[in-house]
Amino acid sequence: MAIDILMPALSPTMEKGSLAKWLKKVGDEVRPGDIIAEIETDKATMEFEAVEEGILAEILVAEGTQDVQVNTLLARLAEEGEDPSALSASSP
Repeated sequence: MAIDILMPALSPTMEKGSLAKWLKKVGDEVRPGDIIAEIETDKATMEFEAVEEGILAEILVAEGTQDVQVNTLLARLAEEGEDPSALSASSP
């Protein structure tokens, strides 16, 4: 089953942020603790750290996208044994 990567709430009051930069690309292996993206809030730019392991199968929000609501689906990881290309083919 694919692992959804959602826009994090980087502070208790954060409602939206900008996806400044992806530091991983589709096909890259992701491990817990890896910095996968940079998120800009109204106060700072912060690193977004992975908490799950997998292969970055699909990026759904492009770099530079502003005003992304917290909990918006940003990307998907394929778990071990999953075909990453099958995940992107099954996207809505």
